[in-house]
Parts: sequence; C-alpha cells; structure tokens
Amino acid sequence: MINPLDLLTREQLADVKQRSDLKGIWVVAFSWMMIFGAMAMFAIWPNPLTFIAAVLIIGTRQLGLAIGMHDGAHGVLTKSPSLNMFLSQWLCSYPMLAETNAYRRYHLVHHRNTQQENDPDLILSKPFPITRKSFRRKMIRDLTGQTGYQQRKAQILNALGDPSLPWDKRIDRFASKLGGAAFTNLVLFSILAVAGQWHLYFLLWVLPMLTWHQAVTRIRNIAEHAMVPDNDDPFRNARTVEASWWERLLLAPGFVNYHVEHHLFMWVPCYNLPKLHKYLLANGHGDKMEIKGSYWEVIRMATSRPDDEDKPGEVVHNARKRRVAGVVSEGFEEAEPNAA
Repeated sequence: MINPLDLLTREQLADVKQRSDLKGIWVVAFSWMMIFGAMAMFAIWPNPLTFIAAVLIIGTRQLGLAIGMHDGAHGVLTKSPSLNMFLSQWLCSYPMLAETNAYRRYHLVHHRNTQQENDPDLILSKPFPITRKSFRRKMIRDLTGQTGYQQRKAQILNALGDPSLPWDKRIDRFASKLGGAAFTNLVLFSILAVAGQWHLYFLLWVLPMLTWHQAVTRIRNIAEHAMVPDNDDPFRNARTVEASWWERLLLAPGFVNYHVEHHLFMWVPCYNLPKLHKYLLANGHGDKMEIKGSYWEVIRMATSRPDDEDKPGEVVHNARKRRVAGVVSEGFEEAEPNAA
C-alpha cells in the first residue's frame, strides 16, 4: 500500500480529493450534449461525412457515459451520494445497458488484484503482444458490429435465463436485470420520435454502440494494461497516455487516459486527474510512472509480435473468451459461469 502523503503534499491531496456536484453533472451533461449535437448535425446536414462524424463522436461519448458510470461506481462522481448514484445509474449505466452496482462489485476486484492472476480484467491484457494481422481482425469485428452483437446477444440471453423456464418467469428475470436499461432506451427512442427523428435511435445510438464504441473500448483496454512493465509495481502495472486533443475527442473522453493516476488514487474524480498528473510530475514521480506519448505508440508496441507467429487456430477461441469477458468488464452484466 502506498501512503498518499508520500506522493502529494497535504494541500495537493485535499485539492484532488474534492468532489463537486456541478463538475459531476457537467461530466455527464457534456457527453449527452455531444451525443445530441452529433445527431442534430446529421439531421440538419444529412450526408455521408456528417454520418461518419456522428458515429465517431457518439461512439466515443458512449465511452464517456461508461466513464461516468465508473466514477459513480467509485462514489466520486459528485459530492452528493444520492446525486452520484442517480447520474451514474440513470444517465450513464442504464442507457449503456449496464448497472452501477454490478459494475462496482466486479471493478473493485480488478483494483484489489491489478494484473494478478485473480484480476478479472487480466484476460484483456494478458494475450499481448499480438500480431498486426490479429489486431486487424479484431478491429474489423469491432467496426462491423460483430463484437457488439455477440456481447449484446450474450447479455440478453443471460437476462432472459434458461429457455425451459415459463415465459412469465423469463420476463420477470429480464426486468430485474435489464428493466432499467430497457426503460431508459425507450425514453431515448421516444425523445427522438417526438422530434420526428425516431430512425436516429438505430442509426446514431445503436449503431455507434455496436461499432465505434467497441473499437475505442478495445483501444482503451489495450492502453491501460497491455504489456505494462511490471505487474507488481503500482506505478507500472497500469499506463497513462499523454493524449493529444484529437485523441481526447475520439479515443479518450473523461480523462480516461490518466490510468496510472486512477490506480494510485482511485478515489479521485475523473475531472481532477489532470491536476493529479501535474502534481505527481512536479513532485518528481514521473520517472517511476508508466507513461506513453500517444495511443499510436501503445498500439505499435501491442502489435509487435511478428505476423509469421500468428496462430489462426487460437483466434476463434480467444475471441470468444474476450467477448464474454468484455460483457463483464464493461459492467453490462454479471455473467454467469456458463454465459457465452
């Protein structure tokens, strides 16, 4: 365990620990503003370029909502506990077919056992490095919706339960697991329908969730823990990426790139992570931290295995395991042992 006062002064520690209702609301509101703004852009100027831009923006801001859920699960999104839970559950988790409490139970195990054999996220980082061919296959599956479809299919089938159960029991089970998610998505569909744009729910909510959101989530997972230098060193078993403005726009919303800082101080809200990063560097801890200059640098390192070492026979098996693990890691559902 690291004593926070070994890394920060008391004043710095008090500064980064501060939670703000207004800042927490802004984190969530900004993602939704970007989402509805991108939808409006396409509705006003419908053409292939605005459609692609909208898919990219919305898929990334869906990750922004997942980050809001993440901070809510840590209880740090806002100062008010009730507001923290409301924002996390109803405006972040449920729209993304997730659930804050289920995610919290899973995610805290990851924090207690980061990069150890009992880390539930280890399956996401352990296979690296991979070949460029393997990475291309994964990105094609993500961008064509195959990964997203498999995850949502597994999640819905798990929520419905055993097909041998009576339908009333299966519906009750579904309501208990995905009722809030179904309700919030129905509200979103209704808002767009009232605006005369019902089709945008499928084109610019479901489609980005199944495609670009999956791709940026994969890149985020790779950047955070794949090929870290030391699984036992808290400064080096996670990774911070110095993201450029366009990487923050399309790959790293909500300051998700400051991952070493988050693991060192998991009770610091996402909106204080840039300040925490500056304090750690100013206090001389930068040399101990695993920091890369860009996401491209991380991807090149993670795909450094020669293509002639690719093993196609392992692709389907490993992809299936990671699809199921992805359902859990994003807090979509507490997958049962036989969930596939």
